Amino acid sequence: MSGVALEVLSSCNCYTPVTTSTSHLYSVKRPPRWPSSTFRGHSHLLLPVVVLNGSMNAISTLQKKSGSRQYLEAPVHATVFTIRAIFWGPRKTVEPQEMDVLLGTFALTGSDPEGLVKEDKLKPRKISLSVISSISQVSSEGWDACALDATGAERLNPFITHGFLSSLEESKSAVKETGWSPCHIIARDEFERIVGVVPLYLKSHSYGEFVFDHSWADAYYSYGSQYYPKLQCCVPFTPVTGQRILLLSTWFKDQVFDKLVWALKELTAKLQVSSLHITFASEDEWEQMKKHEFLPRMGMQYHWINRNYRNFDEFLMDMKQSKRKNVRQERKKISSQKLTLKRLRGDEIKAKHWDSFYKFYRNTTDNKWGRAFLTRDFFHIVGGKMGDRVLLVVAEEGDEIVAGALNFIGGDALYGRLWGCLPHVYYPSLHFEACYYQAIEAAIEMNLQKVEAGAQGEHKIQRGYLPVTTYSCHYILDEGFRQAIGEFLMRETDQACCFHLGYILMSHYLLGCLESGPLDFLSFEFFGGGSSSSTSSILHSCTTCESKWHHHHPNMLTPTSFSLHMKGTNLNLARK
Repeated sequence: MSGVALEVLSSCNCYTPVTTSTSHLYSVKRPPRWPSSTFRGHSHLLLPVVVLNGSMNAISTLQKKSGSRQYLEAPVHATVFTIRAIFWGPRKTVEPQEMDVLLGTFALTGSDPEGLVKEDKLKPRKISLSVISSISQVSSEGWDACALDATGAERLNPFITHGFLSSLEESKSAVKETGWSPCHIIARDEFERIVGVVPLYLKSHSYGEFVFDHSWADAYYSYGSQYYPKLQCCVPFTPVTGQRILLLSTWFKDQVFDKLVWALKELTAKLQVSSLHITFASEDEWEQMKKHEFLPRMGMQYHWINRNYRNFDEFLMDMKQSKRKNVRQERKKISSQKLTLKRLRGDEIKAKHWDSFYKFYRNTTDNKWGRAFLTRDFFHIVGGKMGDRVLLVVAEEGDEIVAGALNFIGGDALYGRLWGCLPHVYYPSLHFEACYYQAIEAAIEMNLQKVEAGAQGEHKIQRGYLPVTTYSCHYILDEGFRQAIGEFLMRETDQACCFHLGYILMSHYLLGCLESGPLDFLSFEFFGGGSSSSTSSILHSCTTCESKWHHHHPNMLTPTSFSLHMKGTNLNLARK
């Protein structure tokens, strides 16, 4: 048995490795692109992480030295915090075991309270849980019945359907060879009816997830343990919130849910993998999984909300005059460049459109830090299977298609997913038009409640998108690492809530829902979990968002303190 003391740097953002001759430092920038094979046989390179307390200014003072590997790409200003923990345990690696096809059979308890099953001989009395290595091993009707019941037709999420997930597998995008080994869990009753499904993958890396755990992998490796393989419950390459445990509407669905959660944890232990991650889960699932030893985590995206607008101009009237003017100027640039935008659906999308869009997609992914997760075949296959759920925005210059944006249509939302254009050509404001403004117009026309434009992108706020919370939960098998990562997430949540509040206030100000008056510059601290984090923001008093935040002073225009209640957590603000 041996112990290793670690300090792990954390931030709400990603990071880029900054190496020194004796340690690894991290600046807040981008995730490292390290496959698990990088460290095999090179444990001497995995040294404990050194963290400098305070701001990143302290790190930016490092100077290059001759004959040394000590360097820093660029000074970065960010708030940092540390997690300190001591891990005890044997230094060993574990190879995953073969999966059992059948996980178990369980008797159902209770009775049908609403008498939905008339004949007693047809009443289910047990369920069986099994693992399949491809979604093709289950019928699309059985899978989609669970997906539809999980959300309701009015909120159908296209990414959890059999059509989308099978397109990823058939196109060789999410398969064992790319580090995504399907191992979906299926629950059936004794009549072979599918009553629950879970999209699940055994992964050998952390790419294509959009919830970053690279620092966790680094901590495992610096201890001498393996972080990969791991189990990932998600939709590959798709940062869209949705149900992850899909249940058929039955009188015993709560029992099916509990057994599927048990199966997830059992499979994690049986395969002897490091961890199980459920990313972009629904808020309800996130709350329930906390009761099953899962560690909660929050993130942030930017969504456009349809307030029953009749047209795009009506939406613009909700924005501040300066931002409204900026949007109109950006849209005018499109016509001045003689570009034509078209929105294509179903049979309007031809093979030539998919071939062009794949070139645009590769142009985007071939840029620095890009990665082409999807194959050319994926676009043709998903277009054939789900053409009625696809909205492809194309930009034409004359007869030539020069750019495109891929969207999927849900029951109540439009999901913006991918964008690209011709290489070595720049069209000012085309990205904003194709990805954001065309999506907003389409959502208004189709009477959809929102537009989800993917991960990250603070620039979306100035174009009408509001910050929303995303949820993930993590089951860590090793008790020592579970405790340390739990502390990591507590501290990360402290900081994330501060960022969320700042963006909420800024976005409501830019959208014009805050009353006019002189700006109050506030410094606010988050108190919770025995720590505090600080940042600053601008604030007016709001008359339309009282459900999200409210003041504690009789004069709305001269507030002295505020609080924002987020899931029972109190954010206290005071005048600087």
